[in-house]
Amino acid sequence: MTQADRPGVGTHRLVRAACLVLALMLAGPAFAQQPGGLSPRMMTLEQTSYAPITGARVACADSTAAAFRCHNVDLLAFLPLAALGNATTTSGNDLWGWTDPETGREYALVGLDNGTSFVDVTDPVNPVVLGMLPSHNGTASLWRDVKVYRNHALIVSEAYGHGLQVFDLTQLRTVEQPPVTFRETAHYDAFGAAHNVVVNEESGFAYAVGIQGIQAEVGCGPGLHMIDVREPARPAFAGCFNSSVGRGYTHDAHCVLYRGPDAEHQGREICINADERGIVVVDVTDKQAPVERGVGAYPDAGYVHQGWLTEDHRYFFQDDELDEAYGTTARTRTLVWDLEDLDDPRLYLVYHARTDVYDHNQYVRGDRLYQANYRAGLRILDLGDLASKAVSEVGFFDTYPAADGPGFDGAWSVYPFFESGTILVNDMDAGLFVLEPTHAARLVARDSAVHEAPEVPGAFELAAAYPNPFNPATRLTLTLGTAQRVTLAVYDALGREVARLHDGPLAAGTHAFVFEAPAGLPSGSYVVRATGPEAASTRTITLLK
Repeated sequence: MTQADRPGVGTHRLVRAACLVLALMLAGPAFAQQPGGLSPRMMTLEQTSYAPITGARVACADSTAAAFRCHNVDLLAFLPLAALGNATTTSGNDLWGWTDPETGREYALVGLDNGTSFVDVTDPVNPVVLGMLPSHNGTASLWRDVKVYRNHALIVSEAYGHGLQVFDLTQLRTVEQPPVTFRETAHYDAFGAAHNVVVNEESGFAYAVGIQGIQAEVGCGPGLHMIDVREPARPAFAGCFNSSVGRGYTHDAHCVLYRGPDAEHQGREICINADERGIVVVDVTDKQAPVERGVGAYPDAGYVHQGWLTEDHRYFFQDDELDEAYGTTARTRTLVWDLEDLDDPRLYLVYHARTDVYDHNQYVRGDRLYQANYRAGLRILDLGDLASKAVSEVGFFDTYPAADGPGFDGAWSVYPFFESGTILVNDMDAGLFVLEPTHAARLVARDSAVHEAPEVPGAFELAAAYPNPFNPATRLTLTLGTAQRVTLAVYDALGREVARLHDGPLAAGTHAFVFEAPAGLPSGSYVVRATGPEAASTRTITLLK
């Protein structure tokens, strides 16, 4: 395969370089004040072009798969930017995934500079581009973000006047002659440009962050702009929050119904914000009166960019996008915060990788951390012995073999939450990679909503409910490796018990339960939790009346 710039992208690349330099200058300590200033290597923003790779798995053998360096990760397929977008598409950015609850089909939602591409990856070696939703008002931007709530994509961008696009994903079931051009289902215009959107699928609230410019009539700052999306096609303003850290700007966040070790806050809706100079813990249960609970800061912060909680809500993994640029660390580092006390986050561990690239987005699933680290591509870390402060890399896939070291090229984001085990990576310069971890990089131990049954005698697995969404009843299956006492209960968004399906001993094996919603139970998301003496497993179910 060859790599070359596609025609007409030189000007775009210069614009992207200028935007990134400006972002660096605004992010924290002035970059011009750093020793050596801005290096030419940092400014190398090459766009790569590869031919599509489909039809068969390309195994990682002798540390390579096709043209890409790898370890314990196979290449299932690759689609270049030209296949994902249209003639004016020049770069990629964020991505997310959606599993159709009716059909089980898996879809990639791929952010592009000029829109969002929708790709059916159910057959991961033969992905199908179904179509593209253009950016609102046709304006393009390097930055776009997408999340999912109740079968709808929620999309923001730093494009001027973009607001929040809402797209009904069930349209993907009936595309007859792909690719097509889609239209947005609804639009929310109480803000213009936003850097990211965060969704708490259990509460039904979205949080636009990194807001720029005027926010019509709501008066929010650059922090959390809260939106009620429980009826996705009718988004409604819910509240604002700006932290005490720096200028109050939130770059990204992870918002959950908290079930961690801090008993004082269990059942509350908590956001952990990445606020440039530190992490901020916020109680957003009352959208009209959010409360800042705790701040985690460290003296050599470059740019506190993004992070994700472990599934037990004990630890928060945070990346610092610019610490390598500022020379405060020689190798890519990940900071791990202990949130045993939400009012007092403590730095628990600093992990240094073997690479020296900038880090970007990362997500936790079970005992694995999946990182999209620009020029180093996908990195997979084993968190199985986190209690002993042991974190190690068990797999990688380098989506940007053109260069190593610091630079704003390569893997922008990763999506690791498909039940099939398929991993998605969006490379800003190349396109969509469909991957599968192998050997030691496989997911092996899970205890939360998106887990696979571990193949060990002590298995404790609550399978996905079916149907889901449901009305009025859904079926759940619990698999036990050993006989034990189990409590199986359903909880609402505030952590209140709605129903108890079982409380007593169960034999080893598979057990089926049916939850029938009481007549007065309102539509919404609920949590089913199975708890044993030494394990727990959780699933989210959605009642639609």
